[in-house]
Amino acid sequence: MKKLIILSLTLVMAFGAIAQEGLLSSKQLMDRNLYPSYPMRMFQFVQGNKITYYQDGKQYIVSFSKGKLGTPAEYTAPEKKEADASEKRIARPKGDNLYVTFGDKKWDSESLNTHAGLVFGQSVHRNEFGINGGIFWSPNKNKLAFYMMDESMVAEYPMVKTSKNGIAKAQPFRYPMAGEKSHEVQVGILTADLKPLFLQTRKDNSVEEREMYLTNLTWSPDEKYLYIAKINRQQNHMWLERYDVATGKLDKVLFEEENSRYVEPCEGLYFLPNNPNQFLWFSMKDGYKHLYLYNTDGKEIKQLTKGNYEVEGIIGFDKKGDNLFIYANKDNFIGRAAYKVNMKSGEMKLLTSKEGTHTVVINEQGTMMVDLYSSVNIPARGVVIDLVSGKQAELFSSENPLAKDYAMPGIQTGTIKAADGKTDLYYRLITPPHMEQGKKYPTLVYVYGGPHSQLVTDSWLAGGNLYFLYLAQQGYVVYTVDNRGTDNRGFEFESCTHRQLGTIEMADQLEGVKFLQSLPYVDKDRMGVEGWSFGGFMTITMKLAHPEIFKVACAGGPVIDWRWYEIMYGERYMDMPSENPDGYANNCLISKAKDLDGRLLVIHGAEDNTVVWQHSIEFIEACINNGKLVDYFFYPHHEHNVRGSERVHLYEKMFDYYETHLK
Repeated sequence: MKKLIILSLTLVMAFGAIAQEGLLSSKQLMDRNLYPSYPMRMFQFVQGNKITYYQDGKQYIVSFSKGKLGTPAEYTAPEKKEADASEKRIARPKGDNLYVTFGDKKWDSESLNTHAGLVFGQSVHRNEFGINGGIFWSPNKNKLAFYMMDESMVAEYPMVKTSKNGIAKAQPFRYPMAGEKSHEVQVGILTADLKPLFLQTRKDNSVEEREMYLTNLTWSPDEKYLYIAKINRQQNHMWLERYDVATGKLDKVLFEEENSRYVEPCEGLYFLPNNPNQFLWFSMKDGYKHLYLYNTDGKEIKQLTKGNYEVEGIIGFDKKGDNLFIYANKDNFIGRAAYKVNMKSGEMKLLTSKEGTHTVVINEQGTMMVDLYSSVNIPARGVVIDLVSGKQAELFSSENPLAKDYAMPGIQTGTIKAADGKTDLYYRLITPPHMEQGKKYPTLVYVYGGPHSQLVTDSWLAGGNLYFLYLAQQGYVVYTVDNRGTDNRGFEFESCTHRQLGTIEMADQLEGVKFLQSLPYVDKDRMGVEGWSFGGFMTITMKLAHPEIFKVACAGGPVIDWRWYEIMYGERYMDMPSENPDGYANNCLISKAKDLDGRLLVIHGAEDNTVVWQHSIEFIEACINNGKLVDYFFYPHHEHNVRGSERVHLYEKMFDYYETHLK
């Protein structure tokens, strides 16, 4: 059997030999078969029971009736007779300004951009709270909401851009560190009269009001109001507010949510298609992420979903609005299934298999569904299901693209108990192919461990990648466990690390080490740890605290001192440095550099604007001052991760380090 070559480890992961059966070619689904984030635009329902899809650059249509697929035929979408008026309304940011077209009229923010540090129409609050843009069209595109962010009060962080063609240039950027001054945000409204109006989101001009986070912007169906989830800087209090976009004034505070640790709304309002006076709201107020039905007066009508599981997303409603389709991990904590929820009774029906991680598209009537999924051992499968009769037909099925030509490592998932002795933690274990009886293998613990992460999933390769498989082929055991503090297990599971990032996480990771040491084929004297970003922080934390366990460590883009991380994330999970000095001190790695023993490789992108270069630079300085030898490598023109062709170089660098110092 062949070994996986290191060049196959790029992020593109372009397999060219995936065997396909059914409608879709290997060329079309080459990469999409491997992971659950399928581009659903490939599949669309038309005329109720017909599905369109793309193959080899052409669009096809196939009918689905009585559990059977018809004969595919080429499809040409009907041309529009005339352009919709909304298509002539365009908004785009360029530089720090926003440019808008309303039909034949044009507007830009240049006249409002009066001083350095003003930014229009872009994402704010460093992409926290589910924010990924700064432009919000109303449902019919008659009105536009946009962010205006003032960063002028935020310290400029120095960044140097080097070039082989000339002198290096300074390109500083605004980076609000924990405890320092935050930027200030407002929301503007623009209509066809091109006269911008800013919402009056501040009660006064106090610093507290100016530093509020304005999140989850949602238009009312009639376009008269804009809903905003406003959060205080302490992130323990949220107000859901409604603003009259004609006057800019606050119309109503619908309700509030508070938590002694933090609140973190990341989804907007979902209005019912058959009742514009009611909406669904995501909340973790009962301990798990669930859906609540409210009316526009702010009265809670009922909790729609309930239980010790998480609703992971809304798919949509059926045509009448009688049923809601959602994703949840109700029957599989490491998977994601689709369910139908009756809006009146709350009855919840599983639509897909419990196993696997599913992505679905449902027709307008809510009677048919395309289900694309993978599981630990299934690269990808696509089926179309009649939701009334339950009959289904296979669209495509992918064989394991590796099993035929490569030595396939073993992959398994399971659970261990957390350090509290009662909480289940899920792990992924990848073992070398053709293991020899009685032989002990070097072992690598791959860790992330931070909020909003789940590395172990019921998806292809259990959420792992080809780099891990390559390591296993070279004779390494590769292990990952999702400790407390990670996602999709409820608020207590994720937030128990509050104010002490790194402490509970390491305790749980050490339980994973105990499990590994109990396995007869694991060499407990040749154990390493690797991670990036929060995982880099965890890697160095674990290496410094337990050099007797971890012979080798490799940390990429590591957080070293939480005081140097950005406000929104850092203060949510650690509070301000002035409020939690012991927490910041206890989990700062500068003072622990003196404990370094054994081999540690630190890697950083020189243009990292997420975990700034200062982190690893100061850690290296601390190692020098304490007479500790440490290995260091940086990528000159990369930000927080190493992408593109140089990703291969990164894998080669780390692999060589393990071959030299661990194996």
